[in-house]
Amino acid sequence: MLSAQRKDLILDTLREQGRVVAKELAARLELSEDTIRRDLRELAAEGRLHRVYGGALPASPAMADFPARAEIGHAAKAEVGRLAAGLVLPGQTVALDGGTTALQVARHLPADLRATVVTHSPTIAVELANHPSVDVVIIGGRLFKHSVVATGAAAHEAIAQVSVEAFFMGVTGIHPEAGLTTGDADEAAIKRAWSRRAAETYVLGTAEKLGAASPFEVVPLSAVTAVLTDTSAPARTVNELREAGVDVRRP
Repeated sequence: MLSAQRKDLILDTLREQGRVVAKELAARLELSEDTIRRDLRELAAEGRLHRVYGGALPASPAMADFPARAEIGHAAKAEVGRLAAGLVLPGQTVALDGGTTALQVARHLPADLRATVVTHSPTIAVELANHPSVDVVIIGGRLFKHSVVATGAAAHEAIAQVSVEAFFMGVTGIHPEAGLTTGDADEAAIKRAWSRRAAETYVLGTAEKLGAASPFEVVPLSAVTAVLTDTSAPARTVNELREAGVDVRRP
């Protein structure tokens, strides 16, 4: 079997099963594990999968930068944004993560809602500047340009002084085994800091993020209140998450 054929088989297996185990695939194809691991390394370098111990998981397509992500999945993000916005109650203080799905949460907050939103995203703050009755508190720090959010020591110190009733968190991967992941270690640490300061944590997860994984774990699935996804979310992954004890909500 040629290298290109093996790689196609690996990607097909990921789509069908949600994971590849190098030892099992090598036995199935009667090849050495080294051959399969080499294929996995090359596919990972191309951004087509995420390597883990013993094999690989689907790579998250949500790893692109902010402008690129803003062009993807408008309808699905709007569904999740509307679902999340409905969870914000009058008088609450909530934290809103950065990202294109979180932006939809801000856009779907009711015009008559009186609440306070704390955010480390200048994009979210600017969006809410037009809201007539939502107060906005901005967390500052070093700008992580990929996601347009504040990170670093200043952001951590500011977050540690805030308590919120809910945190709406964006991630790039939601996987039954790998948990909640994202592509940058500093950004993952900021998300963890917010989750520790929130009574409830809701994960904003459009369909392309379910079943995918990124390099850095944020928090375990058991640490969040619910995963909010859209109507096109894959049934298999939704069921696997629910079997793992996760509350998965769709419109």
